[in-house]
Amino acid sequence: MIDTRPVLVVTNPDDPTTDLVIEELHGRGTPVVRFDSGDFPSTLSVAATVTRTGIAGTPTTPSRTADLTRVRSLYYRRPTGFAFPHLDDQTARFAITQARYGLGGVLAALPGCFYVNHPHRIGDAEFKPSGLAAAAEAGFRIPPTLITSAPDAARAFIRRHAPVIYKPLSTPLYRVGGVSCTVKVADVAADGIERGVAGTAHLFQQRVDKVADVRVTVIGRRVFCVRIGSDLLDWRTDYSRLTYDVVQPPDGITEALFGYLTHFGLVFGAFDFAVDRDGRWWFPECNPSGQWAWLEPETGLPMVAAMADLLERKP
Repeated sequence: MIDTRPVLVVTNPDDPTTDLVIEELHGRGTPVVRFDSGDFPSTLSVAATVTRTGIAGTPTTPSRTADLTRVRSLYYRRPTGFAFPHLDDQTARFAITQARYGLGGVLAALPGCFYVNHPHRIGDAEFKPSGLAAAAEAGFRIPPTLITSAPDAARAFIRRHAPVIYKPLSTPLYRVGGVSCTVKVADVAADGIERGVAGTAHLFQQRVDKVADVRVTVIGRRVFCVRIGSDLLDWRTDYSRLTYDVVQPPDGITEALFGYLTHFGLVFGAFDFAVDRDGRWWFPECNPSGQWAWLEPETGLPMVAAMADLLERKP
């Protein structure tokens, strides 16, 4: 019997990774309804009721609609935020809150829906201290790490664990001269710590003497490991200098991957590891909404098909 239930895709308008997955689903004849939550309420509307069996109703876009009781799965991947530029600041804050808890609450409670990943679980996993604690519990090696707003504590940590890098706890974009930028991972010295550190929380971590990086993408029960060769502290700063090799994970890594995902209730994760000179894998982070599709043409790994299988809920 053909499954006619749609896959709901909630993402931003410019997402090449999602484009590839939707193209694969269309090729299989799987119905897809895509929208960006940031389109609400200008070109996206919703009407939903709460019944004894859960949420019922429909989201409607200019070209699509869906029965929320029949959504097979929801692919939630970095949608834009709600915005009400035509309203004054106070009214806009109220409207944004209502949209978040209204539309957001509806999408988070679809009956019988399979989430990749559930938006609430994504939110939980995006807290770096929580992720590092879960990783240590799962059995990963974790570099010595400090989260602090105290300059003296930062200086003492750096002197004890040098070389040390600074990493943002989150990566919001900001603009410099009209150009979108983000905070880079960088080495830091004790004498470079100034009083301004007291202004907010910061993450400092001992730098692993690495020879390579590994990106591990877990899609459902499938694990794709790619060794990334470069001479960069942060390989994401220059993709043109990278080399790629498919590798197998060392003993214990696969079990730890699924232990970590189970802790947060995730079915997808983009894990980063630093490989030291002894071949040991060190865990810096896992992104529950990370990029992955660029690795397929570099390696031939069938990652897009694996994601489509997951969204179709194939065994």
